Amino acid sequence: MKLKLKETSALPGFGLSLGYTVFYLSLIVLVPLSALVFRSSELGFSGFFETIRHPRVLASFQVTFLSAFKAALVSVVFGVTVAWFLVRGRFPLKRLVDALVDLPFALPTAVSGIALTALFAPNSTMGGALAGLGVKVAFTPTGITVAMIFIGLPFVIRSVQPALADLNTELEEAALSLGASRFQTLWRVVLPLLAPPILSGFTLAFSRALGEYGSVVFIAGNMPMKTEVASLLIITKLEQFDYAGATAIAVALLSLSLLAILLINLIQTRATRYLGNA
Repeated sequence: MKLKLKETSALPGFGLSLGYTVFYLSLIVLVPLSALVFRSSELGFSGFFETIRHPRVLASFQVTFLSAFKAALVSVVFGVTVAWFLVRGRFPLKRLVDALVDLPFALPTAVSGIALTALFAPNSTMGGALAGLGVKVAFTPTGITVAMIFIGLPFVIRSVQPALADLNTELEEAALSLGASRFQTLWRVVLPLLAPPILSGFTLAFSRALGEYGSVVFIAGNMPMKTEVASLLIITKLEQFDYAGATAIAVALLSLSLLAILLINLIQTRATRYLGNA
């Protein structure tokens, strides 16, 4: 009878690290989430679905997810552009601009919301100019999207910037030498190689926007059925001491967010495998 020796990991302390990771995941993540689900179960299945099927709740979900999706798409376009100029461009005060990218990370979300509201309010200079063109930002779904772009853009830039810096420029030079135009080189060579970090940035910006409250609550106007996001509705339920209803909305938002993020991660995994086999 042969004894099969246990394979050891190349990394020292792997078992201890794994145990600490599982402990952290259970204590910090799973326990609070399980408490959330347990509290919402007080309503029962019928009460839970009745709560989340309320027209006001469904409207808040629609506003939240549509605004977050549009904001993430816009953040990808502008984030890739900014990352490109930060990596490939040469201009004065480049380091200052690079540092300012992280400003939304440092600002309290309430400060961001107040600043955006003051900037785009109808009685402000920019808000009045936009209103003259028929574009109203503050207290509209557009304002919600603008606030989500503001807090989500740095995630895209910081996801794409290191990947772009490590990109081999010889591939671009080879494509240009073979007769490809600059646009064709960008579209068929550079962007496919940057697809995984772009999707990562999109996921981070999208997930961050879904739970945003501070920067959105000031510029949204918070009109039920129109500009009310799900996080604000949860706070409203808590202020009304409807804890079960608030947790039910939170569980539904958490479940939908998790499904959306899993779908994006699946697309990212398949894109990475496709590029690896290409």
